Amino acid sequence: MLTDQKISDFLQQTASGTPVPGGGSVSALSAALGAGLAEMVANLTVGKKKYAAVESEMKEISETAANLRKKLTAEVDNDANAYQGVLAAFKMPQTTEAEKEQRARAIQEAMKNAARVPLGVAYDAMQVMDLAERVIRSGNRNAVSDGAVGAMMARTAVRGALLNVKINLVSVNDKAFVAEMLREADKMARRVQEREEEILSYVKL
Repeated sequence: MLTDQKISDFLQQTASGTPVPGGGSVSALSAALGAGLAEMVANLTVGKKKYAAVESEMKEISETAANLRKKLTAEVDNDANAYQGVLAAFKMPQTTEAEKEQRARAIQEAMKNAARVPLGVAYDAMQVMDLAERVIRSGNRNAVSDGAVGAMMARTAVRGALLNVKINLVSVNDKAFVAEMLREADKMARRVQEREEEILSYVKL
């Protein structure tokens, strides 16, 4: 599993000529790191007398961020597995007409799955941005920059994941599926830009 590797090994494999891990896995990792930073700021706020009024909120943020961090960490491997599914479909035999049809169907299903996975990452990364905003606004002021970095990691994850959605949709023949996925992706792209500007407006340094 990619997530069991040392950071240096993961980076080396990313830089190598292998197709995975690619941009989708890196986007998921970026979102997981963002969740970790939001969780960290919340934990740095809990137990401080100065922030007693928001302690229950910070505990809730910490728990939610921890769950997202774990989910997004798993998505690092899920994205790689989705692309491996695409590669496996392309390697299917195509000697007979029946084999060719089966291969074509498998490729289409694999490409759809390869688009669905990063779209899910983008949704989760948007949630991370929301958590980061809350710790920036109400959490420990000494860690506001960490919250901001978490928001930006999540922002990059959204944009990166959406690019992976779109590139995989290029090979999908189901026009209705493509249209719906693009609607969702474009809506999220507009939203993440708005959220980025809004969140950064609360970072006073």
